[in-house]
Amino acid sequence: MFNVYQNSYAIVIVFLLLGILLPIVALTAGKLLRPNRPSIAKQTTYESGIEPFHEANIRFHARYYVFALLFVIFDVETVFLYPWAVAYEELGLFALVEMLIFVVMLLIGLLYAWKKKVLKWL
Repeated sequence: MFNVYQNSYAIVIVFLLLGILLPIVALTAGKLLRPNRPSIAKQTTYESGIEPFHEANIRFHARYYVFALLFVIFDVETVFLYPWAVAYEELGLFALVEMLIFVVMLLIGLLYAWKKKVLKWL
């Protein structure tokens, strides 16, 4: 019985070591094998073939991040809805009720964001 658990830990340790060593070896080999000829042209910022004409560090309005966050939330919703829809017949009424609760919670969040006028750009 003890031997089975010991082998399980050995497998985890081997995968952990491989997960650490493989990227280190690959990056080191790449650094040693690639040509290294830096020049001013290679170190400039590339903007679709156009020479950069102003500073790249600009400030974005905070509402942009709110829009991005809302997109991620509703994008993750589709990740949860799709497998449920595929396996709907096998899951039954209980899963339907769970999914309705999930969608209602998301709609409450959307209504809250709408009421707080987060969805208005200007």
